Amino acid sequence: MKWVLATRNAGKVTEFQRLADELDGGIEWLSLRDVGFREEVEEHGNTLAENARLKSWAVHRQIGLPVLSDDSGLFVDALDGAPGVRSARFAGEDSNDENNNTKLLGMMEGMEGRDAHFSVVLCAVMDGKEMLFEGSVEGAIAKSLEGNDGFGYDPLFIPNGFMETFAKISWEHKDAISHRRRAMEQFLRWKKNFF
Repeated sequence: MKWVLATRNAGKVTEFQRLADELDGGIEWLSLRDVGFREEVEEHGNTLAENARLKSWAVHRQIGLPVLSDDSGLFVDALDGAPGVRSARFAGEDSNDENNNTKLLGMMEGMEGRDAHFSVVLCAVMDGKEMLFEGSVEGAIAKSLEGNDGFGYDPLFIPNGFMETFAKISWEHKDAISHRRRAMEQFLRWKKNFF
């Protein structure tokens, strides 16, 4: 079954496909590029759920296929939950992973309390119906960038129970504990029951 994953991020598409394959999801993911969706959806929501809903409905209305979108954020305790819902635009509207990570490291320089968590909300839209699924993983912020794999804040996030960041541990380990996996398990259970 084909679903549109509302992203242009190739790393995210790969991660979702791996998770779906491992969890026996029976889904072929299409990216926004694959379906020719060029519109920029403004993520002006105040929560991850609001932003995920905005993306899913915008794509579903135009393309008509089932859509799954996600909005995720890194929430750092010492920064009162920042970057949070603004994680992708933490260093500005045109920021990238490098700029976001550099800003976060700068703000946390000298801080000892480095607890944080990744959270994600998935929004599935199909046949005019919507469902939300949530997942999170606890961890801490490293004092420097570590590892070359992953994307976003992966080079800074050390999940609880590990000594290395998401960008340094194997993708098998990451997929086993990640916030996206926890939300995907819920989504796939729903999809199975739906059909």
